[in-house]
Amino acid sequence: MPSQMPWPELGAKLAGMVQTMIGEVRPRLLQSALSGEHAESENLRHTDNFLSAHDLWMHERYRELLSKHIPSYVYASEEADPQVIGDDPDPDLCVLVDPLDTSELAVRALHGYTHVMAYSRTLRRPVVSVVGDIFHHVQLYLATLHPDGDSAFAITADGTRHRLCPRSPVPLTEALITNYSMKPAERFIPLAEQRPLLTALSQPTHNGKNRGRIGVDFGSVSLCHVAAGFTDATFEFAKGFAIWDLAPGHHILHAAGGTALDLNGRPLKLDHGFDSLSDIARAMNQRQKFVAASHRHLAGEIIRTLLPE
Repeated sequence: MPSQMPWPELGAKLAGMVQTMIGEVRPRLLQSALSGEHAESENLRHTDNFLSAHDLWMHERYRELLSKHIPSYVYASEEADPQVIGDDPDPDLCVLVDPLDTSELAVRALHGYTHVMAYSRTLRRPVVSVVGDIFHHVQLYLATLHPDGDSAFAITADGTRHRLCPRSPVPLTEALITNYSMKPAERFIPLAEQRPLLTALSQPTHNGKNRGRIGVDFGSVSLCHVAAGFTDATFEFAKGFAIWDLAPGHHILHAAGGTALDLNGRPLKLDHGFDSLSDIARAMNQRQKFVAASHRHLAGEIIRTLLPE
């Protein structure tokens, strides 16, 4: 497993690659939305999820673009089984990709996200994570490992970089928290039944005002929004997130000084156990419930109010 280029250099290349992908796919998605032709494909891997022809095109395009920057790697895309790309039969880097997250909204030009995470199997942790926002001005969320630790940035469409740093804690009564609640039976109804959480969120603040709010958010970008301070916390208690929906955003939140805990209050690990192709495939079939927040105190408040499933 020979080492690759320096991680900051790899981060810059992967960020540029994701920007290229956004520029190429956005017109296609807009055309789908305006024409009403959503190009749905049969999803044999995840039968309850929407899959479009755009997902499959991005899967192939990512493999092509990645191979220009990384000579050998394990390609672990949501849309296929893990495979070794290049001449090295046991490469250090595993590149985890969700080509098009929230594709059923992306083909309507509402929301669309794309995730890439480079994971060093030698270091047993992510070294670069990029989450791209296809339709908004804040276009990239980037975390990169440096010799002195991780750094995180939000990058706008005009190239302006904003360093993401730890946030001051807020109480649950003043927090804006989010949850992926789009699917009625699987997600929304269980959320509506979390009465202790909703009651705690609705309590007045010290000045008698109701400031707690709950909104909808999606996959890795929900953790990026916490990292950037756009929201205060996000949580998943019903089904759990798959690794390609969670791991890139978790790395970015970690790099920004935030926290992600399981529902027992234990910190989520950056080590995903990608020791072999079978280990990677196994990790891609698991799900994780969690609370991610700008500060551990808020994450603990949310966990204490959640009813067990």
